Amino acid sequence: MSDLLERLRGRGWRMTAQRRVVAEVLDGEHVHLTADEVHTRAVAKLPEISRATVYNTLGELVTLGEVLEVATDKRAKRYDPNAHQPHHHLVCAQCGAIRDVHPTGNPLSDLPDSERFGFTVSDVEVTYRGVCPNCAAA
Repeated sequence: MSDLLERLRGRGWRMTAQRRVVAEVLDGEHVHLTADEVHTRAVAKLPEISRATVYNTLGELVTLGEVLEVATDKRAKRYDPNAHQPHHHLVCAQCGAIRDVHPTGNPLSDLPDSERFGFTVSDVEVTYRGVCPNCAAA
């Protein structure tokens, strides 16, 4: 489970009712919700929360580095609260389900010098694609 709420409190982030609800919706393991999904779940907890407030809060969380904006395909961006633990994503090519994965090894060192073209590589994003068990069973 992510520690998003604790991280935000530790930063002294002003915890309004709206911000708290957005953070609660995002908190958890393998959470990769779209902004619309965050809004729908937030409205269930706080009916008066507006779509603009959800979008603005998500933008703030991304700017703070507490939530990652994930774009794994041509679908809507998703928001991942697992921002402080290095990980990659496993994506279902049929339904778009996303899981965090933590393979062993260092993908930075896997890129040979001859393929770096003079770049100083500082980060790697790996997306594994396949079919989830639910889609495979259908």
